[in-house]
Amino acid sequence: MEEGLTWPSERLEVQTAASPGVSRRISVSEFSCHCCYDILVNPTTLNCGHSFCRHCLALWWTSSKKNECPECRGKWEGFPKVNILLRDAIEKLFPDAIEQRKDDIQQNSDASLSLAAFQKYGSDQTSAAPTAGRINPRGGGFFSGVLTALTCVAVVLLGYHWSSRESEDDLLVHKPVAKWTAGEVVHWLGQLGPWTSLYKERFLLERVNGRLLLTLTDEDFSKAPYNVENSSHRKAIMTELERVKMLGVKPPQNLWEYKAVHPGKSLFLLYALKSSPRLTMLYLYLFDYTDVFLPFLHTICPVQEEELEDILAKLLDLKEPAWKQWREFFVKYSFLPYQLIAEFAWDWLEVHYWTSRFIIVNAMLLSVLELFSFWRLWSRRELKTIPHRMWGHFWKVSTQGLLMAIFWPVIPQFVCNCLFYWALYFNPIINIDLVVKEIRRLETQVL
Repeated sequence: MEEGLTWPSERLEVQTAASPGVSRRISVSEFSCHCCYDILVNPTTLNCGHSFCRHCLALWWTSSKKNECPECRGKWEGFPKVNILLRDAIEKLFPDAIEQRKDDIQQNSDASLSLAAFQKYGSDQTSAAPTAGRINPRGGGFFSGVLTALTCVAVVLLGYHWSSRESEDDLLVHKPVAKWTAGEVVHWLGQLGPWTSLYKERFLLERVNGRLLLTLTDEDFSKAPYNVENSSHRKAIMTELERVKMLGVKPPQNLWEYKAVHPGKSLFLLYALKSSPRLTMLYLYLFDYTDVFLPFLHTICPVQEEELEDILAKLLDLKEPAWKQWREFFVKYSFLPYQLIAEFAWDWLEVHYWTSRFIIVNAMLLSVLELFSFWRLWSRRELKTIPHRMWGHFWKVSTQGLLMAIFWPVIPQFVCNCLFYWALYFNPIINIDLVVKEIRRLETQVL
């Protein structure tokens, strides 16, 4: 093919050899947009068959707010895409004209804004439409199977926890220590750590019940018949015993005990950490520093063992974090807040086997969704709107928290339990689906 560019009467023509002895001229008018009557740039073909420059279609859609063809007024379905075959052909035939047109469009602020709005509308339409099966039927089937399996696991866990609500842990956090039996004292001791296995049998042989436990001192533990010779172990037992004496009951030491003692607060933290982890951690720092924030920080940002003379005792005493701990916390808090939640859940794997795994998976998925949100803002050049969005989100979360505090006394416990277990076990399944949709939306935009 021989290509020649001429501009007679402001028309660009290309001479081609269709067959031996026959030649014809292809002009720009044969590839012109019926909106701007200039050469098509990123031609977008509608359902009716008419093609327009993408920015021309965006300008038309912005002004009319109608999903219809500018020429025949026929309705178009879905979201129009660039006709790749037609675009490549035009760019090969008229490269100089296309480059000039693209420069003109980039300098047109109205066209750029309309294109951005049009693309945002298309992204919203793509995420809302059930396109998973059409784009990748096999992938859709695979993820459907995964979601079904996870849903079954969540239902089983939900049934298990629902049937065991009146467990031993729930009884201990509500039962006065003076009424504890010898078995309950051993259970309390066992929750201090695996090292207590050295002393459980001694406590059982001596039939140490709640009343006797309250009378024991550090000196008693160091002598026979208890023989707790390790000073760190003795200090840990005494520190926890002092807490029991002060509260009169067993303090909550795992998720289910905390939920039994603080049902409203546990539900609030579960939803708040999911929707706004940074703001929730700031709230814990300001209003629940000693009971929640300090144990949380010591768990996710532990100090090096060689730097401690008595690591166990210091953790139980809740000493102020070292500057290295604060530094590690601030970095993760700023860039990977959901990783802090995942690390905290990881530390509880032995206690909450399946629940911790659901929390870790959910934290990973939420991190991916947050990354997609920032990518969307960056690709749309909307990073400068982040402060405004953060302020709006702050008021939204604050309003929700206030409404929850107001209506909490009248909300049935059954409803609260349903919301709690839904957020714990079913939200990860929903987030898997959202991540898959985001990935497919990104693939669609690239294409």
